[in-house]
Amino acid sequence: MNKLLWSAAVLALLSACSSIPEHEASAPLTESAALKPLVVPALAALPETPPRALKGHLAAASWQQLPGWGNDDLSHVWKALLNDCRGLMRPVSGSLALPTRAAPRAWQPVCQAAVQAGLGPNAAGQPVRQFLQAHLRPWRLDQSPGQAASGTVTGYYEPLIRASRNQEGQYQWPLYATPSDLLMIDLGAIYPDLAGKRVRGKLDGRRVVPYDTRAQIAANPARQPPVIVWANDPVEAFFLQIQGSGRALLPDGGVLRLAYDDHNGQPYVSIGQWLARQGEMPLAQTSMQNIKQWARNHPDRVQTLLNVNPAMVFFRAESITDPELGPNGAYGIPLMAQRAVAVDTEFVPLGTPLWLDTKQPGGAPLQRLVFAQDTGAAIRGAARADFYWGTGDEAGAAAGRMKQPGRMWLLWPTAAGTPSAR
Repeated sequence: MNKLLWSAAVLALLSACSSIPEHEASAPLTESAALKPLVVPALAALPETPPRALKGHLAAASWQQLPGWGNDDLSHVWKALLNDCRGLMRPVSGSLALPTRAAPRAWQPVCQAAVQAGLGPNAAGQPVRQFLQAHLRPWRLDQSPGQAASGTVTGYYEPLIRASRNQEGQYQWPLYATPSDLLMIDLGAIYPDLAGKRVRGKLDGRRVVPYDTRAQIAANPARQPPVIVWANDPVEAFFLQIQGSGRALLPDGGVLRLAYDDHNGQPYVSIGQWLARQGEMPLAQTSMQNIKQWARNHPDRVQTLLNVNPAMVFFRAESITDPELGPNGAYGIPLMAQRAVAVDTEFVPLGTPLWLDTKQPGGAPLQRLVFAQDTGAAIRGAARADFYWGTGDEAGAAAGRMKQPGRMWLLWPTAAGTPSAR
């Protein structure tokens, strides 16, 4: 297809499909790689790229100004810091050469010092605290000079569902692998102004058209993608797609991770809002628990409910060797429960350690060191964050109730000056 025809096809897709900004790692850090010793390249081997100023205003602060800094138990932070350094030092292609990540050259001395510190992955909190204070400096994220930014902190989690590799008995709801005919079109390769944006579609003869909706996939067995597992509950399978990844508990006791692999490019539509519009329940009561109960009460309408949302997520199967490590975030780093957040990369570059000051759903203080390792379509603005709670029902309950005001401090290499992105 020549460029003129290809451009016309892309424009047609843009009118029919959602265009999703993405910052995808060319070489995501696998769980097995996260367990290997950290290797830090020489400073001269890292590319020197021009800095980009972050939005908002950054005010230099002291460690004593961080609310609750002395109370955080840092005994499990070292493993997260080493994994973060693996991401910072990782070679990347042009897809991550977008202005979203922390500068590798700024972090090389810190990551090299981490290797030389000789601390184990579960180092005690005090040596970790001393290391951080020796090598990093806090910068308060302000909305404007002298006015600390306050954003909303929500929560997300990794669902745990019951599923089988075979369609049998209660296991009737498929979770799919990426179909072989799904096309991903990088708009930035054709239009530089659209760098980082991609659309999905399929070929119809010589035409590129939107990919099948959820309803079309469910209605046409000949068009259904390969099934990884069959879940025992349709609503839990649906919410696993909303979260983007999860764990499947198999009948033999084995556990399989369903990691996000791709999606069909269709826009997301809320099934909770649809239920409210239909008069089935008030919008304020459209929790996952209430939607599951509605599905149990209306089994003949479940597929109709699910089809309201045309978006479909596709997965890849991964084994789990370290239960502490969750799915990969947008930065390609395995997330650690209650130590990772999704951020707006216009204000916080991926890979940056942060001090988060917010509250738990019940109102107790939540003040801790976290790492900016994920993004989200709804995560926009200064100090806006999505807090990763971990895996399973307890984490899901906390995530579902989490909506609190919060503040953030960027923890940046002392010798690197003001934080910036590359």
